[in-house]
Amino acid sequence: MAPLSGQGVLWSVLASCLFALIPAYVFWLAPLDGQAILAWRVVGTLPAVLLLVVWCQRVAELLGELRRVLREPWRLLLIALATALMAVQWWLFLWAPLQGQTLEMSLGYFLLPLTMVLAGRVFYGERLRPLQRIAVWVALVGVVHELWLTQAFSWVTLLVALGYPPYFMLRRHLQLQPLVGLTLEMLLLIPLALAYLLWLPDMAQVLLSKPALWLLLPGLGVLSAAAFVLYLSASRLLPFGLFGILSYVEPVLLFLLAWLWLGESLSWQSLLTYGPIWLAVLISVADSLFVLRRQRQINPAAPV
Repeated sequence: MAPLSGQGVLWSVLASCLFALIPAYVFWLAPLDGQAILAWRVVGTLPAVLLLVVWCQRVAELLGELRRVLREPWRLLLIALATALMAVQWWLFLWAPLQGQTLEMSLGYFLLPLTMVLAGRVFYGERLRPLQRIAVWVALVGVVHELWLTQAFSWVTLLVALGYPPYFMLRRHLQLQPLVGLTLEMLLLIPLALAYLLWLPDMAQVLLSKPALWLLLPGLGVLSAAAFVLYLSASRLLPFGLFGILSYVEPVLLFLLAWLWLGESLSWQSLLTYGPIWLAVLISVADSLFVLRRQRQINPAAPV
C-alpha cells in the first residue's frame, strides 16, 4: 500500500499547488472583474465535472440524487443554501487577489482548520486533544493581537474562517458524495452564471478585444476541475489524518504567492498576528503526526 500513499501525497500537494495558482491566474483575465470571472469559472467547470462523473462512473448516483431532490423539496433548499455558501467562497477567492487582499484571505485559510475544530466541539461534541486545545489558545493570541491592532478583523479573513464551517456542516448533513455534490452545485449555478454573462452589455466586446480570453477562460475551468480531481484522488488514497495535515499546504502557498509574487506588504506588526497562528498550525500538524504514529504502532499493516 505504500505506493498508493506516496501517490496520494503527490496528488494532494499538486491539488494545493493548482488551487494556489488561481489567485495569480485571475490577473491574466483582465479586464474581467471578480463576478464575471466567477461566472466563467462555473461555465468552464461544469463540462469538466460532467465528464468526470462519467469517467468515475457516478452517473447512476447523480441521477438518483436528482430524483431524490424532486421528491424532497427541503433537500433541494439545503443544497441550494450550500451552493450559495460555496459560491461566495469561490467569488472571494477570485476577487481578493484583484483587490490586493490575498494575505487577508490566506490568514482566513490558516484559521479555518482551527475554526473547524471549534465547530466540531460545539456542534458535534467532539473532544479536543490536549495539543489541539493548546493550538486553539495559541491561535487566539494572534486573533486578539489583530483585533487590538486594527480594532476589527478583516472581513475577508472572517468570511473564509467562519463561512466554510456552515458549508461543510451542510454537506455532512446531506451526506452527498463529493463529486455528485459539486455537480449539483454547478447545475444550480449555471443558469445564474449564463444569465449574468448575457446581461453584461460589453462582454462580447471584451472577448473580441482580447482573443486570449477564449483560451484562458476555459483554462480556468480545467484548472479548477483538475485541482478537484486530484483532491478527490488524494482523499481516497490517504488516511484522513494525513489528508488533513496536507490541507495546510494551500494557505502556505497563498501566503508566499501574495508576499513574493503579488507584492502585498507584510509589516512586523502583521507577524505578531501571523506568527501565533502559524505556531498553532505547527502544533496541529504535530498533534496529527503523533496520532498517525500511534495508529501505525497499533496497526503496523495500515498504510501511512
